[in-house]
Amino acid sequence: QVQLVESGGGLVQAGGSVRLSCAASGQTFSSYGMGWFRQVPGKEREFVAAIRWNGGSTYYGDFVKGRFTISRDNAKNMAYLQMNSLKPEDTAVYYCTAAYLGGDRRRPSEYDYWGQGTQVTVSS
Repeated sequence: QVQLVESGGGLVQAGGSVRLSCAASGQTFSSYGMGWFRQVPGKEREFVAAIRWNGGSTYYGDFVKGRFTISRDNAKNMAYLQMNSLKPEDTAVYYCTAAYLGGDRRRPSEYDYWGQGTQVTVSS
């Protein structure tokens, strides 16, 4: 079992930045690829970013276009999503997720554990 807890969401103006954090506990964090998804009411969960279990590679959704950066700190059992140049359409609940030995995984069904989500609201 892996428990994930997100933090760092909130209200931000368009063009601003937010850093989301994901604290993991339970099994060996370094064996898990980490991902971020987002969801708005009435829509499917959307892939945002992922980082390979060994931290060697990162992957992003097409809409990110260089604005977001995913990272991890295995010593602290933490994953992060730095979001810059935020737009109102980035408003969503953001979820942290983990997949055993995961890498480039972009579908929710490919992940094993999920956090409860954190709301990010971008005002225009």
